[in-house]
This record gives sequence, C-alpha cells and structure tokens, in this order.
Amino acid sequence: MAHFITSPPLFGVESASPAAVYPALAQSYMHWGFLAWSVLGSLTAIIFMYLHYDKGLPLKPRILLYPVFGEVVLHGWLGALIDAACVVAVVSGTVGPIGFLGLQVSFGLSELFGISDSYSTQLTIILGLILIYTISAVSGVTRGIQILSSFNIGLAILLMIFILLAGPTAFIFDSFIQSVGVLITEFIPMASYRADTGWVNGWTVFFWGWFIGYGPLMAMFIARISRGRTIRQLIVTLSLIAPFVTYFWFTIVGGSGIAVELASPGVISAPYAESGMPAALLAITQQLPWGFLISVLFLVLTTIFVATTGDSMTYTVSMVMTGTDNPPTALRVFWGIMMGVLAAILISIGSGGVSALQSFIVVTAVPVSLILMPSLWNAPKIAKNMAVEQGLK
Repeated sequence: MAHFITSPPLFGVESASPAAVYPALAQSYMHWGFLAWSVLGSLTAIIFMYLHYDKGLPLKPRILLYPVFGEVVLHGWLGALIDAACVVAVVSGTVGPIGFLGLQVSFGLSELFGISDSYSTQLTIILGLILIYTISAVSGVTRGIQILSSFNIGLAILLMIFILLAGPTAFIFDSFIQSVGVLITEFIPMASYRADTGWVNGWTVFFWGWFIGYGPLMAMFIARISRGRTIRQLIVTLSLIAPFVTYFWFTIVGGSGIAVELASPGVISAPYAESGMPAALLAITQQLPWGFLISVLFLVLTTIFVATTGDSMTYTVSMVMTGTDNPPTALRVFWGIMMGVLAAILISIGSGGVSALQSFIVVTAVPVSLILMPSLWNAPKIAKNMAVEQGLK
C-alpha cells in the first residue's frame, strides 16, 4: 500500500548482493521497530493510564501536558487546541492507509480475477472497508475490535508459518539475525543519517512524522485496552515484543522477495518498477507454493490490517470528543464514515493528492511533537511511582 504501510523497498531494479540485504532490512527495522513503538505508546500510554484511571482526569490528549501546566490545560482554549491538533494529525494519518488499501486491493483483484482496476472498484472497496471497521468500532473494544484484531493476528501467524516452511527458510533466519546485528551496531548512524536529504525526507522524516501524529491517540487506545495490566507488562509488550515481531514479519515477507530476486533477477523488481508496491507484493506471493491462494489471503490480511487501524482510530477520536472511554455510537459512526469519505476523495485526485497528503502528515506532526515531548521526562517518573504501587522491583 505504497509508502503508507511498507518498509523502504528492499529490492531495486538492479539485482543486489546478499551482503546488501542486511543493511536494507536493518533500515526498515529502524523505521518501523523500536523507535516507532516508543513513539506510539510506550511512554505516553503510561501517562494516560496513570492520570485517567488513577487520578480520574478526562481521557483526552490534553492530559499529556497536565504535569507541565496543571489544571489550566484541562479547561479553555489551550486544552481544546491540543486535542484538535492531535485529532487532525491522526485523521490525516488514517485516511492514507484507507485510500491506499483501495488501490492495493483493486490492483490485486485486477491481476487475480480480471476485475477492472478503476476508481469505481476502488470506491467499492473503500465503502466495504468503512462498513467493516465502523461496525467493529460501534460494537466496542471487547467485541468487534477484539474479534477483528484476533482474526488479523491469527491469519498473520498462519501466513508467517507457511512462508517459513515453504519459502527460503534458511535465508529468512540468516537475514533476521544478521540484520538485527546491523541494527544494534549501526543504530545511531542510521537514526541520524542526513547525507541524502531527498531520501531522508521521503522516508525517515515522513515515517517519523506519521508515527508522531499517531502518538497521542494510539497511546490513548493502548491505555484503554491495557487497563488492569501492570506497568511491566505494558513496557515489555510495547518496547520489546512488538518491535521484534515487526522485525520478523518484515524479514519473512521482504526476505522472501529478496531471495527470489537474487535467484532470478527481475522477477520482483520488474513488476515493482512497472506498477509499484502493489505489484511487488503480488509478485512475491505468487512465487510461493499455492501462489494464487496465498495472494488472496494477503489481500485479506492487508484489508484487516487497515480495518483494525480504522476501528481503533475511529473509537479513539470519538473518545477525544467526549473524554470518556465509552463514546456514543453515533459519534463513532460519524468519524468512521468521515475518514473513509476523505480517503475516497484523496484517491480520486490522483498522485497529486497523495503527495499533498504526505506533506500534510509531516506538517500536522510538528505541533504534536511538542505535545509528546514532556513525556520523555514525565513518563519515567510516573512509571517509577506505578511500579512501586504495583509492588514491582
């Protein structure tokens, strides 16, 4: 789904050597791994859990600055401005994946079933997606959202196991181990790389802007579904387990594509050069045994991935509007439909709309970064207090 839910391309038009694989995968780990998950909730979720559930403050982004401004931030224009900035940022970040899912699935249906890859097909897909994630958001965290997420995880695990067994198993494990090693040893140089400003702006700045924009509301959602968990469970899950699962998933899918490309140059890179990332994903899956079935399952998986993002953000934006963790049904429906409609408008504009949205995502992340910044020193203090209260050493 274009730049929105993929790592940097791990294969180019020209065939790469095996030694180039590890830095490429490590770069995708750096973009989507530990740094991303730390922004998306490790620190800010702690503040939300403590101030909302322990201190009774409203579940809104403004309480991230409560340790700095006190009661002033809870009322008046400052709090409203903080909430609005976070909502705008997360809506712009969610509209993109919804729109690009329409492009991805439409292309896949065209290649697999001969269905016309047209705007009407893309619009139909988006409308179906709106229906799925809105029903999920309306049914609540413990029903629709949990069911959809569980199905998503189960299907992802099945596909991971299948690719491990049927794909280049040794190459995947070797790439994973070597790439994690590169990430650890070269983490600072990769994170601070500035030599190629065009590449940095197109990938690193964009991804980090996207994650920052998601940060406050994703942390709110994590705090909502983590009630009753210990501070240790929250940190281990978000800071260790989630990044390593992300690394392994990238290695399985990307590593399989790289292995095929190295063995038969052009099998993956040629479709990618001609039609972009949607074609590359299908090219990878169709090289596996039962390629047609696996390709269909990957389309289902990407659809559910975006649906789980849509339902969680629909639910969370509604929480911001009300300050409670059980927002009204009508409000959830409104925001679900609104984000889908914006996505449909976006893809109708074409590539100009895509470029504009990417720039808008980065711009809207700037004020959100200021909202997140105090969490760097406030969250560790709160985490220490919570650990003591929970009897953790």
